Formats: sequence, structure tokens, C-alpha cells
Amino acid sequence: MATNNSVADQDTHFFGDVCNNFDYAAKFTKHDAGLLDQIKSCNSVYRFRFPIRRGNDFEVIDAWRVEHSQHQSPTKGGIRYSEMVNEDEVMALAALMTYKCAIVNVPFGGAKGGIKINPKNYSLQELENITRRYTVELIRKNFIGPSIDVPAPDYGSGEREMSWIADTYATMNPGQLDAMGCVTGKPIALQGIAGRREATGRGVAIAIRECVSIAEDMNKLGLPTGISGKTIIVQGLGNVGYYSAKFLAEFGAIIVGLCEYEGAIYNPDGLDVEAVFQHRKATGSILDYPGSKQEFKHSAEGLEQPCDILVPAALENQITVANIRNIKAKIIAEAANGPTSPEAETIFYQNGGIIIPDMYVNAGGVTVSYFEWLKNLSHVAFGRINRRFEENTNLNLVNMVEGITGVALTPMQRSTIVRGASELELVNSGLEDTMIRSYHEIRETFKANPSIDTLRTAAFVGAINKIAVSYQNLGVWP
Repeated sequence: MATNNSVADQDTHFFGDVCNNFDYAAKFTKHDAGLLDQIKSCNSVYRFRFPIRRGNDFEVIDAWRVEHSQHQSPTKGGIRYSEMVNEDEVMALAALMTYKCAIVNVPFGGAKGGIKINPKNYSLQELENITRRYTVELIRKNFIGPSIDVPAPDYGSGEREMSWIADTYATMNPGQLDAMGCVTGKPIALQGIAGRREATGRGVAIAIRECVSIAEDMNKLGLPTGISGKTIIVQGLGNVGYYSAKFLAEFGAIIVGLCEYEGAIYNPDGLDVEAVFQHRKATGSILDYPGSKQEFKHSAEGLEQPCDILVPAALENQITVANIRNIKAKIIAEAANGPTSPEAETIFYQNGGIIIPDMYVNAGGVTVSYFEWLKNLSHVAFGRINRRFEENTNLNLVNMVEGITGVALTPMQRSTIVRGASELELVNSGLEDTMIRSYHEIRETFKANPSIDTLRTAAFVGAINKIAVSYQNLGVWP
């Protein structure tokens, strides 16, 4: 434990890297220096400690909640359960959430939370106690609420933890009509929303598909246009990595490599993502998977194998000056937060590559969280009111066309045309539209100013401009 803490304490550059990226992008805007400083700084940093009982002993837990910007309300961001989490990391992730929400036009300010534990070291009851006590601390300081700050899952947490948070908040706020809107990423049975679990991974896949659909950009990389046939290596087989690989394969890409902390596997002819997932579930490791042609004991070696696109979907700081020159991919799509160091990014662009930035790539989660929050405030599921009406309208139209033309549709054709959209289909449609529109906004900013050298800088410029307008509309800045 002491070793892990010391490593975490030394790793205090993440927020600085985010601020450096901000400062560089701010040069391409014309906003007041004071306004830029307000946008960049973390508004509220709450660090606290609380005890839990473990057997006959007590253990003190370190935790944080950071609200980076209140230019929009509520603030929004996940809660990370990790023994490596520290204040610098939480501040950096909160800042990225602010810019991420602006990039995909979701009306939230950015926030983030962290609990310094390894969930695997605690029983189910202990995890529940920790989560509920964390929630109580947030309630005491007014750091949670459907109109104040809305947490979500992150690394080490999921639907289970969000349900504990929702229940604790509702219990301590009896009669509050919108209580379930205090957190997103909840189970469907507890007013969650269809598609939230896989939203980040689906968003990653859509982002990559949109990037490779532009012939001008692919020609510069020497790659054919389109996702079909593109070879991809994914690092991380957690929620984000698994669904990213799954949907990319469904879009026609070839997943040639998968990396996890225990090692990496590679097959130039492609890997069956679901089969690898089930193999790991059964054995505890992706190694010894029968369909792999190469195995690597060190996960980092898997990143350096031949592919068109590399998708780091694990933790930050995975691609650095130590390995960037060994990366053979021509596109890096940052599914994780901060996986590429600034120095490595500079080298990758100098070598002609493209990095699709994390603030955009992994924004699918917060986009669908926004839909869940709207559902909680409206107290009605998407599609519930109008689905049958749409189906009846479509059925009447089909019957009229068949009567006029004398051409009868097959049952399959009739079902396809008549069917109204489900909640999942509406959510996925909204997510896809958001990711497509946002990518082209970033690219247009990138193309409009030849001095802007990376998509990340373009994304920052767009985010800064939108946030500045929000502050001006609030009357805070002239």
C-alpha cells in the first residue's frame, strides 16, 4: 500500500498538462485574460476523510469531489474508485469534464469524484458502507443534487454504486420529486436509461468511424476511407474497452490486438472480442486464448504491434516518450482520459499521425447521462408517450399506399416501416447525432485556422469559446 501511495503522490502533473493544453489553445481565442483564468481554474475542491469499521478495527478513507466550473448547472462527473487516485487527478478529470460537456453541447459544468480504495480489497457490505458514507459527506456540504452536482460511474464503480448513491440521497431528502436525478448510470429498474452502460464505448466507435470517413484526412495518412477493414488494437477490456471493440467490429473493423494488465494478445487476422471476453471471465486472463497468434507478458508490448488505429481505453499516461516511437498505428483514439502525454503527442503529430482527443472520444457516457437526467426530471421514459401513436400513423400510411398501388408489403417490410422507436433506439440515435456533429465542429475549427496544429487544440478552442459565451450570458463577464 505504501508503494502505491508514493507513486500516486509523485504523479501530480495531470492537471498541469490539462492547464498547459488550455493555455496553448487560449492563444487562438480573443477572450479576456481574467475570463480565461476563471474558465481554467477549479471553482471548488472538497477533500475529506471518513472512517469505516472493518471487523474490530477502523480504517480512514480519503475522498474528493471537485466542481471545476459552474458556468452551467448542475455540474457533472464520475466517481473513481482507485487506490491510485489523488487530488491532482480528480482536478484534471473535472476540468476535462467541463470541456467535454462543452464539446458535445451538453449543458453541464464539469466535476469529478474520487475514493482512494481498491474495490477488490473490500467486501460488498464494506463497499456499500463506503459509498453511502461518501454520499452523506457530499450531501452535508451541498455537493450533490439534481440541480447542483450529478455524479456518474467511472473507473472502479458502476450501476451498483450509483444505486446506493441514489437511495442514500433520496432517503436523506424525503419528498424531493426529482431525487433520482441526483446521479446517473443507475440500473434501469431504478430510473436508469437504456443504452447508458455501453454509451461510452459506442461513442468511441462512432467517433472513430466518423474520423476515418473523411477521404481528405485518410489520404494524408495513406489509408483507405471508411471503417471497414481497418485494423485496431484496444487497450483495456473493461466496460469502455469491451464495448468499443464490440461496436468497432460490428462496424466492420478488425480487432487485431487486445491488451490488459496481465498481458496482451495479437492476431493479424482478427480476434473474436466476445470469445476473448468470455475466456478472460472463465480463466481470469486474456492470455492462453486459443485464437491468438502472439502473446505478450507485458501489456505495453501489445500497444506496439502493427495496426491502423490504437484505442487506449484504460488509464492515463499509457503512451509516453518511452514508447511513442514504437507505436505503429496512424491514428490514436483516446477512449481513456489522458492516455497520451503532451510530449508523446507532439512526436506522433510530427510523424504524421492523428490523435482524436479524449475530451471528444469518450463523451458518449456524459451524453447519455444527460438523456438519463432529462428522463429523471421529466418522469417519463423516452418513447413511452408517442411510440404507439407513431406506429398507428405509420400503419395507416402503409395501408393507404398499398390500397392505392395494389402492391402488398411482406410482413417483414411492414414491420420495419410501421415500428415506432424504443427508448434504446432513441438514445442511440441521439448519441450518434451528437458524436457526428461534434467531430465536424472540431474538424472545422482545426481547418479554419492553419496555426492550430492538433485536433486536441481545436477541441479546446471550441470548448473555451462556448464556455466564455455562457459566462457572458450569465452577466458575469461583459
